[in-house]
Amino acid sequence: MAELKQINFTINEQKVAVPAGTLVIDAAKRMEMEVPSFCYYKGLSLQAACRMCLVEVEKMPKLQTACTLTATEGMIVRTDTPQVHDARKNMLEFLLSNHPLDCPVCDKGGECELQDMTFRYGLDHSRFNEEKLHYPEEKWSPLVYYDAPRCILCFRCVRVCDEGMDVKALGVGARGVQSVILPNTSGALNCEECGACIDICPVGALTSGTYRYQTRPWEMTYVSEPCTHCSNGCKTTLSVRNNEILRANNRDQSGINGEFLCGKGRFGFDFTNNAERIRQPLIRRDGKLSPATWEDAFEEIARRLKQVRDKSGAASIGVIGSNHTTNEENYLLNRFARLNLGTNNLDHHRTADYAGLATALGANTLPAQATMADIYAANNILVIGNDPSQQNPLVAWQIRTAIRHHNAKLFLINSQPTKLERQSSLTIRVPAGAEAAAVRWLARGEGNFPEEITGQLAKLKETLEQALDAVVLFGAAIAGQAIRDLFTFGSRLKASTRLMALGDYANSRGAADFGVFPDRLPGYAPLSDAGERDRFSKLWGGEIPAAAGMTAKQMMDAAGSGKLKALYVVGANPVKTFGAKKSDKLGSLDLLIVQDLFLTETAQRADVVLPAASSYEKDGTMTSTSGELQMTHRSIDPQGPRSDFDLIRILSYQLSQLGMGPAIRLRTPEAALDEIRQNIPGYRVSAANLMAGGAERTGAAPQSTENSYSVPEGAIFSSQDSLFSSGTLGRYCSRLNSCNEAKEKPWSSSPNIQSWWYR
Repeated sequence: MAELKQINFTINEQKVAVPAGTLVIDAAKRMEMEVPSFCYYKGLSLQAACRMCLVEVEKMPKLQTACTLTATEGMIVRTDTPQVHDARKNMLEFLLSNHPLDCPVCDKGGECELQDMTFRYGLDHSRFNEEKLHYPEEKWSPLVYYDAPRCILCFRCVRVCDEGMDVKALGVGARGVQSVILPNTSGALNCEECGACIDICPVGALTSGTYRYQTRPWEMTYVSEPCTHCSNGCKTTLSVRNNEILRANNRDQSGINGEFLCGKGRFGFDFTNNAERIRQPLIRRDGKLSPATWEDAFEEIARRLKQVRDKSGAASIGVIGSNHTTNEENYLLNRFARLNLGTNNLDHHRTADYAGLATALGANTLPAQATMADIYAANNILVIGNDPSQQNPLVAWQIRTAIRHHNAKLFLINSQPTKLERQSSLTIRVPAGAEAAAVRWLARGEGNFPEEITGQLAKLKETLEQALDAVVLFGAAIAGQAIRDLFTFGSRLKASTRLMALGDYANSRGAADFGVFPDRLPGYAPLSDAGERDRFSKLWGGEIPAAAGMTAKQMMDAAGSGKLKALYVVGANPVKTFGAKKSDKLGSLDLLIVQDLFLTETAQRADVVLPAASSYEKDGTMTSTSGELQMTHRSIDPQGPRSDFDLIRILSYQLSQLGMGPAIRLRTPEAALDEIRQNIPGYRVSAANLMAGGAERTGAAPQSTENSYSVPEGAIFSSQDSLFSSGTLGRYCSRLNSCNEAKEKPWSSSPNIQSWWYR
């Protein structure tokens, strides 16, 4: 973006230089000068409805609204004069004329902007003696309540829903003092249930169904976490009281998501105290899973793993990891599988080809890898084979904001309709599964498409060849050779081109970066590279097997054929992921161990079940789909379950006692992170920034010259989750599931289903 000309003006007798086009209210905030406002919200259209931001401007006869006034050369502004003070005080008197004085029971008490401004500028009496207007409180959805008398008609909620979310679920009815905010259907919301309207409301007009009448803000502690659901890495601030999460929001706007959170980030936290949580170990006795002690469970696992390995060999043991566990846990699981179990049968549900992307980019990983900020700053955005509105909502928000703020152009190549088509400059609808062929056409001109699609691809190619920059986003449909074709196409453009693979889950990228693969070590080091294998063998204190193992799909097949005798599943649900037909094959195993939060379809078939903590209940780090590393924190005590880190570490000790590899000496996630930072290229990041709550860019990629990579058939696929689902975890988020929208399944791939956003 071109650099704007600087203009000079004076505010409260201080000379200020700001870019041309800067609003006076923004300039004042930059100078830490108070200019109160209710209707103004950075990034949304200007409203000038509340009149609280009035300021004096020399040579102008009347007070001006700072939220609509653009600073000009030589302008002289004063924000704190007696006239300005009286104007703000009078505006508050008008706002309070119908506003109920129910601060003691209002959920916004202690966080209310109107309350703060009343203490700052307000009077202790009112000249309005008329009876206040009153309307009954309305329940718009299980998550959103509206109290009309509290509303000050700032229209923030209407604008964020319309402009930011592109949902248009709210509007204004009636006129004058009778005006009220109305949902888009009679008395109820029909929307994405993101809750942005609640957080953006400056008063207590819109309140949360998860938090109302439960506590006060000063009675809670606050813990910032990356969201545990999708892969975008949004930061959410959890509000905790008495070891229970009562709400989540993002009001400090300190994460890579800024002001954005989707419904899962804001309301999808109640799985932590779901009644179906496993709280103690279970061992199958007489065909039934029965409660057991931790000591019995660990002894049972170690003894039976030893029996399987002695009888059938290490190659008969498999490990399926998770894309919800932390980086440190994935790092330990890699070491545990290869040294303690002696197997390379290690994999996870791959929802994007991060290994293919890292291999294609190689040394260019960091400069060629797009971040969330890059999406917002891009002038041209190409999305291939993914529906960000449903699967990667922060990506969709960044795209919409880029279009709204600086007219970015959006191009789509997809086989299914998506909500983003409303903003798209060009949408290319290809047959199902033909996204990779479309990329091949762009890169090499090869492929048989109808004339209409060929013409659209040619138009897209011509447009991008003339562009100054481009960000390319792709889902599971683009993998292996298709990524190399995409990189080839991007490198030929004169534009600065950056790529981002879009995965499904909170740590899909971290599971890949830390080598939860049958043929790759942490940092995508090829297992076949003897030098890399020796390096990790020395680091971990044991011998890593050389032969590549089985993929997750192959392990499920091998369980039925008898080739696989034992399976250790960590935070995954392969029965659900790979389908019911494959689940029947698990009955042939001699030993199935599962550690998870709930008794999933896979856990129900297990011989031993270990209760695990969620990411909100443990420390560690996670890597977003854009490669941005953030810390997780133990916001609540898990009350029984243990972290996967501790479970893996204790199991390694138990097996070492039986002569199965060395015990893991790393005692804490912090120690593991230090080892990671020292030994994994691309993860040598600033620990200080992480601990301060920042995000660090990572760029793990193969360091050897052996960069060939092919995608195993069927290894990479998306679960096609929605705004209301998140793999197995989503079904235990009762508040989200209580919404009507969660039952309508707008993400269905059926062409006969009309999504609710098109109604």
